[in-house]
Amino acid sequence: MKRFHVHVSVSNLEESIRFYSALFGAQPALVKPDYAKWMLEDPRINFAISSRGAPPGVDHLGIQVGSDEELAQVRSQLEQAQLPVLDEPGAACCYALSDKHWVTDPQGIAWEAYRSLGTIPTFNDERAGATACCGPAATPVQVNFGKRGE
Repeated sequence: MKRFHVHVSVSNLEESIRFYSALFGAQPALVKPDYAKWMLEDPRINFAISSRGAPPGVDHLGIQVGSDEELAQVRSQLEQAQLPVLDEPGAACCYALSDKHWVTDPQGIAWEAYRSLGTIPTFNDERAGATACCGPAATPVQVNFGKRGE
């Protein structure tokens, strides 16, 4: 079953944990010094926040899937729409190891379709020197969806 994913960069993690815990009526399922994640059933969402130096705001959006088949289906949908897809198998990101496919929407927002494979002890592959969240840099993609009446 699919779950909507939202990752927000925040300037104050503790303050944001208090805010979102009150908003969702639940404590985070995972808390790290620079990261927190809620795995909610109502609404069904994987909501994550991090304070890793990125400007505050939406970092990326995504669809978390539960099986290789669901991930392949989402990948196929993107490919059929002729969207450029960045494949990232075995990605180390957000304290998890995952298989991912990234696209960027027309506004420049990164979207990931992913399946988590397990947890890891670091936010990402610290050996690579990354400090922000994983994923491609937000780069607007020119996609012609056509105009009304065309």
